[in-house]
Amino acid sequence: MLTKYLPAFIILSLLAEIFGTVGGFGSSVFFVPIANFFLDFQSVLGLTALFHVSSNITKIAFFRKGLDKRLILTLGVPAVVFVILGALVAKYFDPVILTYILGGFLITLSLVFLIFKKLVVTPKTSNAIIGGTLSGFSAGILGTGGAIRGITMAAFKMSKDKFIATSAVIDLGVDFSRTIVYWFNGFIKTDLLYLVPILIVVSILGTWIGKRILQHISQEQFRYIVLFLILGIGIASIVSNIW
Repeated sequence: MLTKYLPAFIILSLLAEIFGTVGGFGSSVFFVPIANFFLDFQSVLGLTALFHVSSNITKIAFFRKGLDKRLILTLGVPAVVFVILGALVAKYFDPVILTYILGGFLITLSLVFLIFKKLVVTPKTSNAIIGGTLSGFSAGILGTGGAIRGITMAAFKMSKDKFIATSAVIDLGVDFSRTIVYWFNGFIKTDLLYLVPILIVVSILGTWIGKRILQHISQEQFRYIVLFLILGIGIASIVSNIW
């Protein structure tokens, strides 16, 4: 199925990278449900991890104007620990059930931030640790945790460049860790490895376009577009699974 629809897959992956860069959530929140239309959920998890490694290296290169080292420790370390745990238990869940959980997760998350527009996280070390724990476990078992990490990091009032670079460093550790676990779980299928160089090009191009867009609009304006898109993708994930 994927070979037949490869051009559509590449275009949608590029859009996921652009939206993920500009929205600050990371591309996986879009890429996972999109890829799930073409592949089984376990293959999606493996491919997402590989895609995100190259995506985050690209973001670090494009947005390298300073890093929040304290946040990398307080949010990043728990995220890496719990992504390993999430990735380890993912193989014990029915992929169909995980798809429903993913759809429900995206719908709930988007509605919460669309309805409670002033919802913020207090910039405390304890909240950074909790945010890292939840985002890491979510990334391991569902393939995406960037939205949780993004809303946690937003409390610390960083510039867009610093925000994206810090998030990318944390995400790189998360994705490298879960890639190893997914490999041993058998989620990284050798017959899909031909997609990796394609997705590397997609990550570079998508990040570059996203950076250009950020120069012309505020992240707050685009945030609402991203949230509506997440809501739509969440609904589509559940509907497609039923269908």
